Parts: sequence; structure tokens; C-alpha cells
Amino acid sequence: MVTLVVATTTDPASINPAKALLAMPGWHPGPSFKEEENIRSFTNEGVRLLQHDNFIVNEDNLDLRWEQLTGESVHEIIFLSKHTAVSNRPALTVHPIGVPHLKEGDVPPQGGKPGWAALPNPRIGPWLRLLKNIAFSHNLVPEFEITLEGTHHGPFTNKPTMFIEIGSTEEYWKRQDAAQVIALLIWEGLGLGGGAAVGNWSRENDKNKVLLGIGGGHYAPRHMDIVLKDGVWVGHLLSGYSLPMEDPNLSKVETNSKEIGGTWKESIKASLEATKLAFPGGEIIAHLDHKSFKSWQKNAITGFLGWITNLQWCEPFTFIE
Repeated sequence: MVTLVVATTTDPASINPAKALLAMPGWHPGPSFKEEENIRSFTNEGVRLLQHDNFIVNEDNLDLRWEQLTGESVHEIIFLSKHTAVSNRPALTVHPIGVPHLKEGDVPPQGGKPGWAALPNPRIGPWLRLLKNIAFSHNLVPEFEITLEGTHHGPFTNKPTMFIEIGSTEEYWKRQDAAQVIALLIWEGLGLGGGAAVGNWSRENDKNKVLLGIGGGHYAPRHMDIVLKDGVWVGHLLSGYSLPMEDPNLSKVETNSKEIGGTWKESIKASLEATKLAFPGGEIIAHLDHKSFKSWQKNAITGFLGWITNLQWCEPFTFIE
């Protein structure tokens, strides 16, 4: 079983961390794809670093293509990419991928397939905490915000996946110190330096609580608080825009979830199923960002989750403002 780390030469926030990682010991040239695909590889223990010249969210099924090329089974995929934000604030971000809120026939603006949620990589939570420590030790904090993002975009894959990004403008995408921090995160996180890898999931973990974040903004600050303070694992994070709900104009009292239109139910169901598959034996904890919902929305979501699963609700976390 191997780990794929994927970078593109078209993006400085992607290729610069890859180059910094390749400058570390132990790398050797690996197999290449067909010439027209223009994908090169490098190997180091159980890690395969892939470089291509294409738009990163369009490279679907890299796991299957690697397995067909080499016969090696792919355990997980880690994509390196740039991050953009209206605020232009410098940031280092980590997030799961998928577009579970889109319906069949929709054209995903940034790759993936409508209704699909990739398995969230179990390393997301542990690596967010490790990233914060490495960034702090390299004096990138507080200049750079270290944060999760909500689930969004492609490319399509069925393997546990995560994106690691540098944001939020070209000035920061090209920052060599940020690239070095990301390279160190991968080096230490995958145990390439000789230490233990960080974030390997096991159902025997002492702490096996897995967060399914529902609601809030793209950067999920209330979910972030739980991840940083309580050391939980991270499943999918569904921001408000991933929960399209049609206002039924009903009374405030009781709202039947079956009467609320939109793709919010499909989004939650796909994300919950992917999270369960990524964390076998884990205790999935749904956390609602209560302040981001109207009462009818909250009633509908809790009612729907109670109907489809015996999910344990994280009431101890509802104190977060």
C-alpha cells in the first residue's frame, strides 16, 4: 500500500512544496505515465510523489491509474494546491474533498462528480495540529492563518483524500518558507524522517471520536475549535453552501424534514457514509454550528439525522459560540 502525493507544475503553491520535499533524502525516480499524460513520479519508501502539468482538480482516478501502471495498491492521496480567498489573507489550509450537494446534471465548477464525497483522509485532524506546530516553529504564525476548510471540489477518487493548500494570493503561493513548512508536514506526517507517521487510523485508538461538521462558513471556526481543543479526528465538513435548503415558509414549531426541498439530505447522507467508511469502528459525532441555522433548518437536519442513523449527538460541544 502506497501514499500518493500529487503536485502540478502549473501552480507555485503546489510545485514548490513538492520540490522542497524532493530535496530531502531518499527520493528516486519512479515510473512515468504515458507521454501524453505528462505525469512523472518519484519514490521514497511507501510514498509516491506525482508531478503533472495539468489543472489539479481535473486529474480524476489517479489512484486507479497508478495501480494499473504499477500494480501497487494506493492507500491514500494527498494533493498540494493553492488557496484563494476574497480576504487575500495568508493561510495554510487542510480539507476533505467532494461536491455532495450537487445534483445529477450539474457541472461541478472545480472537478469531482455531483453527489460524490471522497473518503476524508484520517490524517486531516492530526495534521492540522501538526501543521500549526511546524508553522509556529518556523515563524509563520500569526502571519499565516492555520485552518480547516469545508468540503469542496475535485478531483474524483475513491481513496481517503485531503488537500493541503497555501493561500491566498500569488505573493504567498510563491513563499519558499510556506513551501518548506508544507514539505516538513508531509515528511514528518508520513514518517519519512524515521519517526512514527502521524494520523494513522485504528479502531483501537484511545480517542476514536470523529467529527462530522454541519453548517457554518467555509473555514468552519466552531468546528475548528473542537478539533484543536479536543483532539478529535475530522470527517467531512459541510459549510452552509453545501446544504441547500428550500424555505417551506412553515411555522417555527415543528418542521418535517421530508417537506424541506433542496439537496441538503443527499449532501449529509453522502458525507456521513464516506466518513464512516474512512473511520471503521469510529464514533461519529455530528456537530451543528447552531448559530448558522434558522430554527426550521436545525429541526429539519436533526430530524433527518435521527431518522437515518443512531448517530450520537455532541451536546457537550454546543457551548461553542
